[in-house]
Amino acid sequence: MADVVILGAGVSGHTAALHLSRMLGKRDLRSGNHSITVVSPNADWNWIPSNIWVGVGKMEPPQVLFPLQPVYEKRGVKFVQARATAIRPYGTGSDDDRPSVEVTYTGQDRDGESEVIPYDYLINATGPKLRFEATPGLGPDHHSYSVCTASHAADASAALGRCIESMKDGNECTLVVGMGHGTCTCEGAAFEYAFNVDHELREAGVREQARLVFLTNEAQLGDFGVDGLTFEHEGFVTHSELWASSLFRERQVEAIVGAHVERVDEGTVHYETLDGEHHSLDFDFAMLLPPFGGVPLKAYDRDGEDITDQIFAPSGFMKVDADYTPRPYEEWTVDDWPETYMAPGFDNVFATGIAFAPPHQISRPRKSPNGTVIAPSPPRTGMPSGVMGKTVATTIARKITDGEDAVPLKASMGRLGAACIASSGAGLRRGTAAAMSMLPVVPDYERYETGRDLHDTRGEIGLAGHWLKLILHYLFIYKAKGRFGWHLIPE
Repeated sequence: MADVVILGAGVSGHTAALHLSRMLGKRDLRSGNHSITVVSPNADWNWIPSNIWVGVGKMEPPQVLFPLQPVYEKRGVKFVQARATAIRPYGTGSDDDRPSVEVTYTGQDRDGESEVIPYDYLINATGPKLRFEATPGLGPDHHSYSVCTASHAADASAALGRCIESMKDGNECTLVVGMGHGTCTCEGAAFEYAFNVDHELREAGVREQARLVFLTNEAQLGDFGVDGLTFEHEGFVTHSELWASSLFRERQVEAIVGAHVERVDEGTVHYETLDGEHHSLDFDFAMLLPPFGGVPLKAYDRDGEDITDQIFAPSGFMKVDADYTPRPYEEWTVDDWPETYMAPGFDNVFATGIAFAPPHQISRPRKSPNGTVIAPSPPRTGMPSGVMGKTVATTIARKITDGEDAVPLKASMGRLGAACIASSGAGLRRGTAAAMSMLPVVPDYERYETGRDLHDTRGEIGLAGHWLKLILHYLFIYKAKGRFGWHLIPE
């Protein structure tokens, strides 16, 4: 008998839960031979890529959300709507010396209650803490908007709508979209939202009255937090900087690169650039993404001593089988990146998706002359996160059925590919998309001259990519609901 606890029900955690329930079998789960418990503070699953469309009014929150409880009930998985607060990987030293996690309920009519949940295997897939507090004045509670959650996106849509109505009355508006801190990730999401805003402005007939500015911590357009891409496009080898820049010129979107937002006042964003200069930009609407950190989790040994800094990096993300030795950029290799996502010293604890601590950035590290770090943090997008979740689930299932000596599966981001689609519009006939793929996510300059396989690293623009984004929206919600044949759909 084995008890598996999964912290988080995002792409990685939910994927792991579905695959584990399939591998361990509904009969064994219902009979109590094994158990899977998913702990998440949210009652709903959110298909986050489509929050972009919610943020411009093309979709409503119910179209990107569904309740988790019914899905898990059908699969014999226990759902605990709670926030994990502490991990005790050595047990408590009491009569029950099993490792456990401490949680505080956020729902299920037990709000505020605490519980200790023992485990034999633990997957930390908690995702990010949205660190709006890192930039004074940033975020929905202050002077800017976000699309990180469905509710945030709905608020952004309403504010954008008010701005468009103002322009219809003859006013001119400045709209700023981008990154709210020098160490943000998810540049691709901000990129996509900027072009969705552009699309809405054109649909409303007010584009000429709008100044649309993309504010990013990337040193150049097309970096996307992965040090840029070199790919073949229409028979030519090109770079993502040229490819992305052409889109900005074509759609008349201004770009401010290499920027760290220092603070956001009402109607004004203040930022520093890589040259060390300080600037201010007045706006009527701003959607600025926050930096990410690990969720607040403590760790204790058997005697109750705090060992958080041994298990978690300063960022709050969990340490795994990566090489965290500090090295200059020129010495970074794909071998630095984790393969099994197993926590050092604990062969029953894993961290996947955004929850694991990267060994370093993927983009070249940069600082301003003032010492301000202005460089994207590593993205861990849906596709690799899903693969990590399935990989770790398979490892745990093999350990349970074949024994502790079962060889763990590997899924290094230095071997995994990723596909991203930045689509504007949400209809079948009106819309376009910039579709990108890369292999691997972390460049490997020993295997590939450009760091990535040119055959599988490419960028395309057009309606076909937009159709694909629409298809993926419905396909992955179908998959996440665990419906017939779900496991046949790739991660």
